[in-house]
Formats: sequence, C-alpha cells, structure tokens
Amino acid sequence: MPAARRPGPTQTLSAAEARRVALAAQGFADPRPTGRPGARALRRVLDRVGLFQIDSVNVLVRSHYLPLFSRLGSYPVEMLERAAYSPGRQLFEYWAHEASLVPVEVQPLLRWRMDQAADNSWGGMRRIAAEKPDLVAKVRATIAERGPLTAGELEAENGPRAPRSGPWWDWRESKLALEYLFWAGEVSTFDRRNFERRYDLTERVLPPEVIATPTPEPAVAYRELIRLSARSLGVATEPDLRDYFRLKPQQSKPAVAELVEEGALVPVTVEGWRDVAYLAADARMPRRVGATALLSPFDSLVWFRPRAERLFDFHYRLEIYTPAERRVYGYYVLPFLFRGQLVGRVDLKADRAAGVLRVPGAFAEPAVLATPLVPTGDGEEPVRGASARRRAFTAEAVAALAVELRALAAWLGLDGVEVGPNGDLAAPLSAALLTE
Repeated sequence: MPAARRPGPTQTLSAAEARRVALAAQGFADPRPTGRPGARALRRVLDRVGLFQIDSVNVLVRSHYLPLFSRLGSYPVEMLERAAYSPGRQLFEYWAHEASLVPVEVQPLLRWRMDQAADNSWGGMRRIAAEKPDLVAKVRATIAERGPLTAGELEAENGPRAPRSGPWWDWRESKLALEYLFWAGEVSTFDRRNFERRYDLTERVLPPEVIATPTPEPAVAYRELIRLSARSLGVATEPDLRDYFRLKPQQSKPAVAELVEEGALVPVTVEGWRDVAYLAADARMPRRVGATALLSPFDSLVWFRPRAERLFDFHYRLEIYTPAERRVYGYYVLPFLFRGQLVGRVDLKADRAAGVLRVPGAFAEPAVLATPLVPTGDGEEPVRGASARRRAFTAEAVAALAVELRALAAWLGLDGVEVGPNGDLAAPLSAALLTE
C-alpha cells in the first residue's frame, strides 16, 4: 500500500484528496488478505465501516454479506454468521442506519432511541404500544418464557392461526407488538432461520458486559455516534455525519460543534462542495487508492446518495421498485470501483438453478471512461476523439471488472458469468471474460 500522509494545515481539500480520505476511512486503502480472511480481517473492516446495513433482497446475495467481499475478497460467510448470531457475538441487529448489524459495544449509544420508542417508532408500533399495552406485555412474557421464537412460532405458542383476530393474538397486531419490543430494545435477534428472525430477550442475547455498561446521557450518545460516523467517513458534511446513524439535526448539530471544539473534527472546504465539510482529525490521506471492488447498493460508501454524487460525480438510484420498462440500468445494480473512482455499474443476478452469475447490463460512467472499444469482425472499432491513455484506462477497468465478476461468481458457488446485451460495456466485458 502506498505511504499515507495526514492532511497538512491547509483548510482546503481538492476533490481527489477528499475521495482518497473517504476511501481510506472505508477500508479501501487496506490491502486484501492474501489467504483466507479470518476474524482479525472482519474486525478490521468493522472498525472502518462501523455497521452493515441489512436488506431482504436476495436476487444476488443479501446486502450485508457484500461489504466484506468488497473489502476482503472471497471470505467464508459463516465468519459473519458467527459474529452476528453465535454465543460471544460481536454484532447485534438494531435500527442504526436502517436495519443494521452493529458492534455490540455500540448498543449503549443507541439506548436513547430505544427509550424513545413510544414516540419515535413507526405509526403501527406506536399505536399498539399506546392502545394495547397488555398485548405488548403478553408478547414479552411469552418470549421470556419460551424464546427464542420467530413471529410465526410466537403465534403458534398462543393459539391457532384461525380465527386471525381475538383479544390477544391477532396476527398483525402481535407482530407489531413484537417489532415495538425490538425497537424498544426489550427483545433482540437471537439468530435467523431462512432469514426469519428468532427473537429473545435482549439480556439473553447481548454479552453481559454490554448489558452492564451504564447508559450515557443522550447528548453524550449523539456526540459519540457522530464521532463514529466521522471515523467511517473521513471527511463529511454535517448531513453526511447525521445520516450514518440516522440522527436528527437537533441531535447532530450540537454534537458536531462539540467535536470541533474538542479538535476531533476540523472544518475544511472541499473543492466542488457547497457546504462546509468536517475532516476527522485522525483521517488518513493515501497518495493513491488502487482498490477494485463491486459495491452493494447499501454499502456505506454509497448509501447516502447525495454524498456519492459529491464524491464521485455518481448519480445512483436503486430501481427495484421502478417498473421494468422504465428502468435505466436494471433491477439490482452494483457500482464498480476502480482505482479510486466509480467507473461503471453492473446489473447482477445469481441464477442458482443454472449455476450462473448473470449480468443483464454493464454500463460505463461517461465522465470517467472512454466510449469502449467495440469488438468487430475486423478487430476493434476505433473510438473517435478519445485519447489512447483514456482508452487504455477503460480497457484496464473492463479487464478488472471481469476478474471481479469471476471472483464474485466463485464466492457465490456459481460456475460462470454470462453477460447480457444491455449497456455500452456489455460487448467489451463479454470479450474480457473470454480471455484466460
């Protein structure tokens, strides 16, 4: 890895410097392990990113597994499973940045959110807590007596599924009560079976030393969460810092001011950014970042879309809920990082029945890559107006993408990669995948 330097006394960062700081903070300046990654590698990534966002979409692989692959390469999935769902766990599930896997030691910093569940949880949960507290208490007592249980098992423990309404066990209301208890920190995810949560009392899920940790005052918790956000972002605006743990402005702004006063955050101007930015005092700025990676749509490098656009000039919207005929790039599209820039995006699907990683579309970022060379019967069609250096960069990026796709397919237990016709990178990517 190239030598890193700390930003000097200047209060201005170029756009390229800000990108390198952000990538280093997210772990992309760290070399991938040469052998099989282990618990130490997992902890290193976790120390960088702070949490993994969970999402249920499984067209490729569930999103919380991808950030480790992006930073470590092929790793044993059971390593993350053990960290999250085994005795002595390092991670627990909670609403941090949406549903997330979070280090257990962060749990005390989120207790203010748990304590405010009656006011801040979603409408249905608030209604159940306010209107049917006896139901909530009954659900908790059942988990205490019989847990760990899934929501379905909880209902089965307390009567037949039909009729679906009654004084205690209306299916929808008992599920809402369970979700309220989860938000309130009364129950937590013991493990998952086919991605369905099994709930147990939080004191039986988290390590005893975490349960015994005193609860900080909310203002202290906000400040420490912003400190964690700054460590993971490197350089960020106040809304960037706020978004990481989904704080509100009235919570984050005083915390940022306190950390500036403390010297933990340094106000800086970033080229092309409208708002003031804050540089973590211990942020690294490598001379270059050469990482290659496919990124989950919910990777912490890109999950806050305004920041991704500022950092990389990368306009990114997930099109899962867009009708197929109106999609621009595809259903489940992963950004492609190459040498410190987001240079393209690929629509991916794991066709497990056929044993193939399908790439329905592959697209170049026009601001970064040249219009790619298109294979023809007579060789390659020349690209007018594009420099040889830029064309070479494009060819190297396509070759690197092919390598990354092969590695992803192998990690998923798939036998090969097949590229569809969509996108300006489809033809050169197909050609690159045929190259041994």
